[in-house]
Amino acid sequence: MLFNSFAFIFAFLPLTFFVYLYLGRKQPAAAAGWLGFMSLFFYGWWNPIYVPLLAASIIFNFILGAKISDSATVPRKYWLTFAIAANLLLLGYFKYANFFVNTLSDFSVAHFQLTEIILPLGISFFTFTQIAFLIDTYHGEVKEYRFVHYLLFVTYFPHLIAGPVLHHKEMMPQFSKGETYRLNYENISVGLTIFIIGLAKKVLLADNIAPYVGSVFVQDATPTLIEAWAGTLAYTMQLYFDFSGYSDMAIGVSRLFGIKLPLNFASPYQALNIIEFWRRWHMTLSRFLRDYLYIPLGGNKHGKLARYRNLMATMLLGGLWHGAGWNFVIWGGLHGLYLVVNHAWRSLTKPAIDNPLAIGASRVLAWLITFISVMIAWIFFRAPDLSTACAILNGMVGLNGVDLTAIAKENSLIPMMWTVIAFFIALICPNTQQILARFEPALGARTDDPNAAWRPTFPWAIAASMGFVVCVMNLNRVSEFLYFQF
Repeated sequence: MLFNSFAFIFAFLPLTFFVYLYLGRKQPAAAAGWLGFMSLFFYGWWNPIYVPLLAASIIFNFILGAKISDSATVPRKYWLTFAIAANLLLLGYFKYANFFVNTLSDFSVAHFQLTEIILPLGISFFTFTQIAFLIDTYHGEVKEYRFVHYLLFVTYFPHLIAGPVLHHKEMMPQFSKGETYRLNYENISVGLTIFIIGLAKKVLLADNIAPYVGSVFVQDATPTLIEAWAGTLAYTMQLYFDFSGYSDMAIGVSRLFGIKLPLNFASPYQALNIIEFWRRWHMTLSRFLRDYLYIPLGGNKHGKLARYRNLMATMLLGGLWHGAGWNFVIWGGLHGLYLVVNHAWRSLTKPAIDNPLAIGASRVLAWLITFISVMIAWIFFRAPDLSTACAILNGMVGLNGVDLTAIAKENSLIPMMWTVIAFFIALICPNTQQILARFEPALGARTDDPNAAWRPTFPWAIAASMGFVVCVMNLNRVSEFLYFQF
């Protein structure tokens, strides 16, 4: 089920919300159970056959978590190793079996073939969420351990399909608080506002840009200079507003239920270097990769070369996490290389001189290098295969010719207009948490007077309502979120 659909907005969400509030008045555990049940229903709306898989994964990891937490016979480390291996084997079968067999066929004389395996939605997210839970259990960081709360933690429908990637310690304590299940008008106001902003990002920006992206990134395409740059910029904007729109909608819907999800984006295209970009882009995944891959590999504790090796390994695995294909491996490798270069540059250079003009020029140059580097990497992320990615890169350097009228075609003008609008919004407009900062400073942005909390006015309510109506009027062309495939 999609957030940007009539079924979700006018049926699933109201039913789930009102029954949740009714049960929460007297039986918080029943409200949590209801939310968990409806989350399973939400997941099964796509394909019911995979609900038992998700349920089995939850039961298995909950039982193994208990073993890891209190094992009197088998050493806890063995239980942890077994549990992580089982999770990775499940993920590997569904997500990487076809990739492995096809790669083996490509590099050998024999031909191997495997029946196409359908990838369950969200399997990467709920698998990695549970692996983090098991590791934290082993380290003694899990304090709350009730099955109904664990079920809700894993299946919680706002994040289940495409994140944010959650930590148990920021979610399960919320499930145990009685006030979480009570009606709170401030939560409703904040939640609806964030949801509408996210819906607008998806429906009005990302979906209007999509047609041009599809025409440039089609298999065997040979875009000319202007087409290649315009198409890559369009996808750069489409992906951001599609995924940040989903994250905003997830955070907004969750606030309706009194539960706070972590932020996932903070204007990443305003970053002045790749290190800063990854602190702003898909922030919960960056946190996961840092805590459960980069640091366990050794982080920066054993010198610069070890740090660079660990950065590269982390980003290569992060690329492979996004998808089973060499394009994603190259995308991860590029970002690993970017991070290595960025860290090496920092270690070799001194702070900028105290010249405002020089600082301003260097900031623009730093932003431009970072933005173009990210754009180039997105080509491999989006292209259907390596040959198409190479064709687009050839186009960007003029090897496919130059056609100055490429984006003046009738079917290109409107998507490019939306691309330009999205570009300036991403660069100069406040992000969602900055817009809501005066309502609730804890959302992340600083204010001059954090005690002077902003409250929505009647004109604000009218503007938000009108924005919602415009979005609903555009739901006749519902499209899936890009990150659903991961």
